[in-house]
Amino acid sequence: FHDLMELFRIGGHAPDTNYLFMGDYVDRGYYSVETVTLLVALKVRYKDRVFILRGNHESRQITQVYGFYDECLRKYGTPNVWRQFTEVFDYLPLTAVVENQIFCLHGGLSPSIDTLDHIRALDRVQEVPHEGPMCDLLWSDPDDRSGWGISPRGAGYTFGQDISDQFNHANGLTLVSRAHQLVMEGYNWSHKMNVVTIFSAPNYCYRCGNEAAIMEIDEQMKYTLYVPYDHLQHM
Repeated sequence: FHDLMELFRIGGHAPDTNYLFMGDYVDRGYYSVETVTLLVALKVRYKDRVFILRGNHESRQITQVYGFYDECLRKYGTPNVWRQFTEVFDYLPLTAVVENQIFCLHGGLSPSIDTLDHIRALDRVQEVPHEGPMCDLLWSDPDDRSGWGISPRGAGYTFGQDISDQFNHANGLTLVSRAHQLVMEGYNWSHKMNVVTIFSAPNYCYRCGNEAAIMEIDEQMKYTLYVPYDHLQHM
């Protein structure tokens, strides 16, 4: 929660700055309730300025294992708040496209999805399945090897540069922007800069010592990756 407040301090507050968040708002420290409450409140208040996508942790099963369920019980003495939040999670969009160019999502690509229309046709209002296209979008990771691979996570796939090339070309996209993986520098380019991973939680779970990053996109679709206090890379 305090990291989120610092992010707003650096990037600017809504509605002066538009924000797109790419998932995993819970199970990440001691203040998941406060973090997700603030984000949902901002979405309600500034619905055309703040956008929140679903991550693989916005799920009933995952939050029962990784902390959000227990945090709700500890703070409220009942699972009702957890239950209401997980109902909200079912309605979060899975992906977003910025100016028809930058494809944003939490995890990665799916062998079941070739086009954006395939994603639009999905019934997203459900618990995250264990397999299939919806699962893949929230669980998959880019990989140095070409083609599709079995994910070590046990859900989703790994996908190579040939896959991201093909997907971007088929859909007229220039970049896949995603989260899901801890990167020590806060962001990481892969697939010859077809894919960028952005990780915005510094010192992840209070022990990893990683940097955090945000990507700013201007009106000319130029993007700049920031690590707090450092202005690192223009594109």
